[in-house]
Amino acid sequence: MNRFILIFIFILSISKISYADLLKPSPLLKPQQVIAIQLSALNNNDIPYKDFGIEQTFEFAHPNNKKYTGPLAKFTKMMYSQSYISMINHQSHNISLVMSSENIALFFIEITDIKGSKLGFEWIIEKVNIQGNFYDCWMTTSVSPPMKFGEST
Repeated sequence: MNRFILIFIFILSISKISYADLLKPSPLLKPQQVIAIQLSALNNNDIPYKDFGIEQTFEFAHPNNKKYTGPLAKFTKMMYSQSYISMINHQSHNISLVMSSENIALFFIEITDIKGSKLGFEWIIEKVNIQGNFYDCWMTTSVSPPMKFGEST
């Protein structure tokens, strides 16, 4: 994954892509890369502008998920709710693959929030199988409410 991030930074540095441009789903992105993009954006939510991280995360919401969580204003409100606010500007995260198949992947995400609390989330992504702009792209279908499992000392 670190190699992906270095390659991504290199591509950004030689391309005409603005730092403020949202990354878009692509069939070239692997499941763990999709989650890394979302979590990195949420980790720095207000860079380069307020709630950029939330908007970036919403870009990778599966079309079926957006039916329930969208539009962006509704998704933003949900991210600031008690269930998900710990993701915004968190201190650190760890991504662990639990299971993967051809079209679905389940990850356990450990987040240390801004206050130092450790929380866990089950994060499911699936390949879009509907013809259209996102066909064959990995996108988020579900994120569990947080599971508190420890405090940092």
